[in-house]
Amino acid sequence: MVEVVDSSRRGRRTLVMVAAAIAIVFGLLTISSGGQALFGGAVARAAVGNAVDFVLWFNFGAGFAYVLAGIGLLTRYRWAVALSIVIAAATVVVFAAFGVHVVGGGAYEMRTVGAMALRSAVWIGIAVVANRQ
Repeated sequence: MVEVVDSSRRGRRTLVMVAAAIAIVFGLLTISSGGQALFGGAVARAAVGNAVDFVLWFNFGAGFAYVLAGIGLLTRYRWAVALSIVIAAATVVVFAAFGVHVVGGGAYEMRTVGAMALRSAVWIGIAVVANRQ
């Protein structure tokens, strides 16, 4: 008897593995850059300019969750799907809070707008892919 392999199922599994790898790499880069900005001293802190502290701390902490979610997706744990959704939602909430900060006249760096938009898009995408596995 010949086993028929569902190519769409294999394609979804491959897509989840790619999403997991992106999550892990993105997480490691986030931990590195956030750690440098937070703990790298006065010169490193000056280099980030008008970084918004709550966004900086959120992103640094979230980097660890990114790695955990990526490992969970690679190993096909169900909780990783929920974690991916929570990361996506939390990122959007922090992005909205950042928007309130900006509208309220708070100092910020324009690159934070781009970075938060990218983070939101990446995690919404990962959550969608993970949820469809």
